[in-house]
Amino acid sequence: MTNGTVASPSRRLPVDDEPASIARAARQALDRSGGPIGIAVAAAPTVAFVVANALSGLTWAFIALAGAAPVVLGVRLARRESLRAALFGLAVAAVCALVAAVAGEARAFFLLPTVLPAAFMLLFLGSLLVRRPLTGLAGGPRDWRRHGPLRRVYTVTTLVAVAINLVNFVLRTVLYSADQLAVLAVLEVATAPVLLTLAAFTLVAARRAGSQPTAVP
Repeated sequence: MTNGTVASPSRRLPVDDEPASIARAARQALDRSGGPIGIAVAAAPTVAFVVANALSGLTWAFIALAGAAPVVLGVRLARRESLRAALFGLAVAAVCALVAAVAGEARAFFLLPTVLPAAFMLLFLGSLLVRRPLTGLAGGPRDWRRHGPLRRVYTVTTLVAVAINLVNFVLRTVLYSADQLAVLAVLEVATAPVLLTLAAFTLVAARRAGSQPTAVP
């Protein structure tokens, strides 16, 4: 008994009994994203746009994008990927193309992907300020906020997410200003593995932290 209160008994949160490893969790996250082939297929419209623009100009870039998008949709559905994810990818490509068409320049295709990391960074940072780290809200156990080790895991991984989005935003802004479309396309493809690695690390760390007993306030 301390200061007139009685400490509740320590407890453990239920966790997956299977051995957790970053490599295994990364493979699972990669599989859920379609694997290396799925990532390559999802990047095909952007690659087609950039290559066609470099070879023949903006008009042909739009034509290449219009030809690649439905093919990619068909391939993703043939691979039995989520219809919602496939349609979302198609919609994002269409919006990016619309922005480029309105602006009248190819680099505007990357305007939305350049701005989004800043929005995500503010979202993650805001979740920390209100003490509700977003990585926990996105996939943690229902009562993880009462579990000290889990709170620390989700706080740290949310901070890492803030840093990743900050670096992503700065790099994209510099490349966008320099009109480096090819490098922007590479960066867009490379972002997915980085986020998958963070998700895998969060999963492993949360499983291990969840097995540690902690006093419930």
